[in-house]
Amino acid sequence: MGSLGPTVTVSMAKAGGQPPEQERKEDGGGGRCGASFVGGCGGFRMPLHYPRYKKADYEAMPEWRVDCLLREYGLPADGDLDSKRRYAMGAFLWPDQY
Repeated sequence: MGSLGPTVTVSMAKAGGQPPEQERKEDGGGGRCGASFVGGCGGFRMPLHYPRYKKADYEAMPEWRVDCLLREYGLPADGDLDSKRRYAMGAFLWPDQY
């Protein structure tokens, strides 16, 4: 399954008109789930990599990891575990991978 490593944050605007600066911050588990992101001041976050899970991986994935994956991509993590897994598979698997 995927790795939950450090977080990369990119500042989109600086005071005084300076160019964006890239900062590397370690996530202590405070809500970002630890994936790599490109994001800006407005709260927009975009993971750098598309998830490479297979259907069997989603079916065996624990709820905390499904929640984390959905949050990484700004997707809702509501409902029971089965509905979250189906939503994740629908969002990240091609139709022929079902």
